[in-house]
Amino acid sequence: MPARLLMTAGILVFGLLIPILEVNATHLFNPDWPQHARFHDGWQLITNSSLAVLCLWLVWGRGQIALPALIGTCVMGGVVLAHALGDLYEGYATYEGGTELTLLGLPAAVAIPLAAVIMFAAAALLERRKA
Repeated sequence: MPARLLMTAGILVFGLLIPILEVNATHLFNPDWPQHARFHDGWQLITNSSLAVLCLWLVWGRGQIALPALIGTCVMGGVVLAHALGDLYEGYATYEGGTELTLLGLPAAVAIPLAAVIMFAAAALLERRKA
């Protein structure tokens, strides 16, 4: 049960929390963003939320941990990697002109996905120990 709860918490980050935070005037409906950028944000939100539904079904409906942990790590690890490579393409996790909330020295928009990756790894380790 602890592995399933860790998985659920991590999955809800990309399946629910991030969409709640991005469906607003600073992201999806930002009039200053090119239409194509808003399209990509919408695509990312729909894809990630769909993957979250799949992961929740795998965890709770099929009792699987490894595959949804891998999928979640791909999604949330992508955020962390995008942050690490941001200087290459001038893409940043913080909104220009906005206030920056930090956790452990990282922007919250990176620290929370990193915490999700840690939850996925912990859940996979717990499940592996159980086996």
